Amino acid sequence: MMTHAGPATPLVLRILRFPLIRIPLLGGLLFLGMGVSNGFRANYADTPLTAFALIVLMVILALTVYAGFVRLIERRPVSELSFPGMGREFGAGLLVGFGLFTACILILILLGVYRVDGINPWTYLLPMLPMAISSGVFEELLYRGVIFRVLEEYVGSWIALAVASLFFGLRHMGNPDATLLGALLITVEAGILLAAAFMVTRRLWLSIGFHMSWNYAQAAIFSGAVSGVPMPPGLVANTVAGPDLLTGGAFGVEASVVAFLLCTATGIALLAMAVRHGTIIPPIWSRRA
Repeated sequence: MMTHAGPATPLVLRILRFPLIRIPLLGGLLFLGMGVSNGFRANYADTPLTAFALIVLMVILALTVYAGFVRLIERRPVSELSFPGMGREFGAGLLVGFGLFTACILILILLGVYRVDGINPWTYLLPMLPMAISSGVFEELLYRGVIFRVLEEYVGSWIALAVASLFFGLRHMGNPDATLLGALLITVEAGILLAAAFMVTRRLWLSIGFHMSWNYAQAAIFSGAVSGVPMPPGLVANTVAGPDLLTGGAFGVEASVVAFLLCTATGIALLAMAVRHGTIIPPIWSRRA
């Protein structure tokens, strides 16, 4: 009996699928979109509803570009953005992100370094919504959907976790009030937690929800800086005074030891779930062996 091999993959596709091509190509498109999105936020800061509409359009464009690249170049279903389970995972991410940041603030209140001075009008909640949506979607598509996922296909989950987390943390060094300590703390606490959220579900919705609500709670509700970027006042008027180790200093609460311990512990718990569920991918050389 004669067998016929399937059609060979075109050379162009094989080149485009190579990780050193895929990461800068798709990642570059998303990074460009994130820059345009940030520009809209800055230009329309005084009209948050306009900024919101523009950011939603940019997010839809980013998701379309990502899905189109995966289907046309990688030639596979876009399982990491699949709709079944989307609402449950996105909602869980929103709750965990808000809950973790609120827990950080409550601990800082008990320690006497965060004081609530009053409540601002509810309209103070609006300006930071575009920021939260933009950062939550663009950064998760870029760092977990592209860098972590593509590296994981070749070097396995653990090496990809270390490399993608380092990229994610050090990228914040470009922010106005960034510090090396803050960037390193984010590398561990957020890098582990967000990648683990992807590993557990094999979808991006949980990490997108967490990232979005963490940033929103940090700026819009509790009036703090976000990763070294100063933000306008949020809902809660406050006074923060104490050692940078507890407050995070100008970088924001996520550079505090409180956030580091809570988020890292949560990330390790998610990693344990991923190991238990068997969703850790070994490096390609182990699979071949």
